[in-house]
Amino acid sequence: MSSVLITGASRGIGRAIAAEFAHRGHRVVATARDPRTLAELDVTERLALDVTDDASVTAAVAAAGDIDIVIANAGVIFYAAVEAIPLPELQRLLNLNTIGAIRVTQAVLPQMRARGEGKLMFISSVVGRVVLPPGSAYASTKWALEALVEALAIEVATFGVQATLLEPGAVSSGALDDVTTYTLPDDPYAAILKGGGPRAGMITPEQVAAEVVDAAEKPQLPLRVPIGDAARALLAARKAAPDDVPFTPTNYVAQV
Repeated sequence: MSSVLITGASRGIGRAIAAEFAHRGHRVVATARDPRTLAELDVTERLALDVTDDASVTAAVAAAGDIDIVIANAGVIFYAAVEAIPLPELQRLLNLNTIGAIRVTQAVLPQMRARGEGKLMFISSVVGRVVLPPGSAYASTKWALEALVEALAIEVATFGVQATLLEPGAVSSGALDDVTTYTLPDDPYAAILKGGGPRAGMITPEQVAAEVVDAAEKPQLPLRVPIGDAARALLAARKAAPDDVPFTPTNYVAQV
């Protein structure tokens, strides 16, 4: 069985993934900024890990020992029209969702290269490929992650290390129940912001976890793994949509 390190395991998708790996007999190192939130998880180890802090990541990776699989899951979201995005908040989002995932990767990669094997698995999203208001800030962190991991997969393949992007659609994890929203005075984008929030067709964190662990247990990872039927359908439609038609908001929505 594999040794798996999971970031952001205190709740939602990360917690469900930790439980699923443990249920299947893997050695699970669950991490969170506050390890007390992991107390009820039946896993091998519970460690403090803040993906935005170099020292925290270094200490956690050292304490975890040999790691076969990393699930880079930690992340947050907010809603805003692009004009209304507070730039310090966008920087915070990028540091957590994108740079944080790469910070953990850089800490783990030396041991994987030395052993000649390992799997780096990143929780992206369908919005790493398709973006609609009011989620542009969150989507930008996932688009950036997708670019980095595409390059990473090429770079590490010669060392026997694999990298993959896991792309779920909307998940009923609670993360979309009360999302922080930033608006302008007398907000001209109010109608667009109605598009955020929980929606039909959500899958559960447990469904995400089952598909993630299924992928992890296969010998070879594809570059991208859509998670859930809705995600597979949406991403297939996006792939089939032409890029050379005149843009309007209506035809963009219709294409994706």
